[in-house]
Amino acid sequence: MRVAMIGTGYVGLVSGACFADFGHEVTCVDKDAGKIAALQAGEIPIYEPGLDALVASNVREKRLDFTTTLAGPVAAADAVFIAVGTPSRRGDGHADLFYVYACAREIAAALDGFTVVVTKSTVPVGTGDEVERIIRETRPDAEFAVVSNPEFLREGAAIRDFKHPDRIVVGTTDERARKVMTELYRPLYLNQAPLMFTARGTAELIKYAANAFLATKITFINELADLCEQVGGDVQEVARGIGLDNRIGSKFLHAGPGYGGSCFPKDTLALIKTAQDNGTPLRIVETVAAVNDQRKR
Repeated sequence: MRVAMIGTGYVGLVSGACFADFGHEVTCVDKDAGKIAALQAGEIPIYEPGLDALVASNVREKRLDFTTTLAGPVAAADAVFIAVGTPSRRGDGHADLFYVYACAREIAAALDGFTVVVTKSTVPVGTGDEVERIIRETRPDAEFAVVSNPEFLREGAAIRDFKHPDRIVVGTTDERARKVMTELYRPLYLNQAPLMFTARGTAELIKYAANAFLATKITFINELADLCEQVGGDVQEVARGIGLDNRIGSKFLHAGPGYGGSCFPKDTLALIKTAQDNGTPLRIVETVAAVNDQRKR
């Protein structure tokens, strides 16, 4: 199948290279001419083990290429992935969807024939509805379906996570889109990866819920670390003792200075804001964010 991946950041570049390695024809698009020139020269702008070799081999096999021009790749694509940044919006903590919506407008202008437009970026619930509205407003004649397909990639293990996922979440009720997404991920059937189809809004929530739950585990063990220091306990042994319970699991139970990185801070905050806006505050997640902030201090 033909894929256009809009955005060559962490998610876009890893996803594009892996889809190409599945045998699909992938064009990665980015407005940053310097970044595209570097990629065309074989230079990888991020550090991810094995990514340089994966990109090089698929470029060599002519399954993967890079461009600053969006129109051609989108017009030829069976599926167009939006993989642009969604940082916290300055001032209120909501996810900044400027780049997602700008991307939707550009995609709309270039659509040719039935195309699945896939949101790979981490976005709040309802974003897919707005992307669909923008495309329909821009191109009333276009044939398309908007799908949510959140990523669950860990830095340092992203290629393995893409090729050996715990699950693949696809948010769509459109049968044609379902067939396209099934075909895109068909090589993963060999790994028996569960392909979970759900409503678009539910898929958008799954990503935020997963990150918020993992952030909660980190914050939980950090608070226990404070208690251990006061009463003479060993938090590492506590973590091991509860982690051996398969209902809890050992991952994300490592006490430290709190969670950080590019995802957990902005995603927990975006989920909190979404819940508050809808009159259903998430008290646990609000506390997690507050405790994590105090932990750093």
